[in-house]
Amino acid sequence: MQTAALSAREGAWAGPGRTIVVAAAKGRREEPRAERTPGNLTAPRTATVDRRTEVAEIERLLQEPSREGAARLVTLTGVGGVGKTRVALNAAAALQPRFRDGVWLVELSPLRRGALLAHVIAETLLLADQSTRPMIDVLAEYLAERELLLVLDTCEHLADDCALVTEILLRAAPGLRVLATSRRVLDVVGERVITIEPLPVPDADDARADTADAVALLTLRAREAVPGFTVADADRAELVRLCRRLDGLPLAIELAAARLRDLPVRELTARLDDRFAVLGDTDDIAGDAEPPWHQALRTAIGWSHQLCTPAERLLWARLSVFAGGFDAEAAVRVCADDHLPARRIPAVLATLGEKSILIWQPTGGGERYRMLDTIREYGVHWLRGLGEDDTLRRRHRDHYLALARRGDAEWIGPEQFAWYDRMTAEHDNLRAALEYSLAESEGHSALEMAAALWFFWYGCGFFKEGRLYLDQALAADTAPSPARVRALYVSGPVLLCLGDLPALEERAAECTALAARFGAAERACAAATELRVRVLRGDTEQVLSRVEAQLATDWRAEPLTLVPLAALVFGAHTLVAAGRFEEAVARLDELSAACDRSGERGMRAWGDFVRSQAELALGRFEEAREHARAALLVKHRLRDGVGTGMALEALARADAATGRHQDAAWLLGLAARLWGTLGRPQAGIPQMVAAHHACACRTREALGEDAYRRAFGLGHATNLNTGIAQVLDPASAPPR
Repeated sequence: MQTAALSAREGAWAGPGRTIVVAAAKGRREEPRAERTPGNLTAPRTATVDRRTEVAEIERLLQEPSREGAARLVTLTGVGGVGKTRVALNAAAALQPRFRDGVWLVELSPLRRGALLAHVIAETLLLADQSTRPMIDVLAEYLAERELLLVLDTCEHLADDCALVTEILLRAAPGLRVLATSRRVLDVVGERVITIEPLPVPDADDARADTADAVALLTLRAREAVPGFTVADADRAELVRLCRRLDGLPLAIELAAARLRDLPVRELTARLDDRFAVLGDTDDIAGDAEPPWHQALRTAIGWSHQLCTPAERLLWARLSVFAGGFDAEAAVRVCADDHLPARRIPAVLATLGEKSILIWQPTGGGERYRMLDTIREYGVHWLRGLGEDDTLRRRHRDHYLALARRGDAEWIGPEQFAWYDRMTAEHDNLRAALEYSLAESEGHSALEMAAALWFFWYGCGFFKEGRLYLDQALAADTAPSPARVRALYVSGPVLLCLGDLPALEERAAECTALAARFGAAERACAAATELRVRVLRGDTEQVLSRVEAQLATDWRAEPLTLVPLAALVFGAHTLVAAGRFEEAVARLDELSAACDRSGERGMRAWGDFVRSQAELALGRFEEAREHARAALLVKHRLRDGVGTGMALEALARADAATGRHQDAAWLLGLAARLWGTLGRPQAGIPQMVAAHHACACRTREALGEDAYRRAFGLGHATNLNTGIAQVLDPASAPPR
């Protein structure tokens, strides 16, 4: 959880945002001009064939708009498993140097409804916004002056929404290009469509058969499955025959290659021939409906399924309920029962990975797995045929509801960073669980989950999405209940960060009226919501009196919660705005002591930022610098863009006050780079804007215009991660 920077006089509030983070090697200094191109593309984990012709055509179409035949939207279509995503990524990597603001991959397969499409694109771009504007308008404004390429991957289930969003963004942003992959065309004016065909398969007696794309891919994957695999003359014809039998479909080839651990090429091809012979016009997918797959892909997937053990088949089907990735713990909790004991699941996960049914993904938070979309679709159909679809989706929802409750209970404590990492990794699954809960007609699970995730909406920067789910949950479940009181209370910090006073007042009024029907916990929620109304109004005396009332309880003897910590921050910031600096410091000492006892970091960091302002006003500049640096450390770790920017500005003011004008100008440049990703410098808070201009004027006057511009430009050109690392560890910084 995090609070935010407040201008009590103006009633303005800004909550945490998100920042663009480009990882730099530890211990290595980077010169400002050596920064890599922005974007989120990563190198492929496995080697692949080049598809040079298709990539060249995509490059030609997405070139400079002045060239004849150029396009702004290119859609790659083709059957499932043909390799549309890989072709798009190869083309995007080749195009990356042409786009000043980078290439950004937006993965849409985990997204189950189009209402969140603009939110997902903004999340990918690491774009923060603290306003009530629709996210599509925020995106359009953000992209208007940028030159970048969006890669929208797997659009077919959201084709109409993708078409609408793409049209709006292309109209608003002349420098934007879009590369989409979809089994359906988007049908947008100006769209250029490229059909990705299967890989070409040579004749068996072709002397260049080894280098043909289909055979080359099969050989690559065979060597990964069977170390030391070589292509003997006798096997070459069988490899060509196998590729031809699979129609050159990359996914079918990769599934077949995984079986070379167990079977020689000749026997593998013979068994696939038998599989085709018995398949006819059907396959063994359970259920009535069949996905529109190419027969070769149905054959390869069906045959892989047939060769799995019963436990592997069952787990494959059950894992299809996950959106995006998952870890072994989630797989056990969602999928285990008497038919599939928990103790067996880790081993079955490993074998499914060996058979290319799952993709293993090592991460900083542990091992995770994911399925390709086509493999997941096959599992979904089996799950429906088994009659387990609703049961498994309910288990999935219950697991993530339990996870949300644990995060709610443990966020204010020593594991805050770990919870941030875990919940951001599970974002797709949290959305899926919320969507299932909203579709339910019984119980309060949607209200409970949306409210339990307050720390995710508020502490991890997903304000707009949090508001969306809270609004929907409150609209769907209107009966008076403690769950509704809590959801109304949780709306408070979200609406406060978005600066929506009318909505906050409405929620506070209902929360207060409804809480009177329940117990002390609900009445405390109502009081905290009313305090936020006073904060957003800028009612100094009301804020201070309500803070005193909230702190009159014996909150220190209880498990630490958001309510008293937020009250301490609100009170301290209001005291600073009123010029009562020593009183503010006393409040902040109390906050720091409470947070230190529990290991809490996020609220302590907001306290450090407020403390830096008080210390600056008291002329204690070194103390101000240390508190601002402490706030920066935590805010950057939690990807809190506004908190990070505010800490950088506070450091710049401290340096300017002590004559470190060169450093102050560099910090202002680095902060400006960050504010550019957040939309509004100093989050648009008048008090902070005024402080920034005063610092900039003082620094410019001390250095002179040319020296100021040079130092500011160096800061602005510095990689954000690298620059912040240098601030936190001055010994690593090069001379400025």
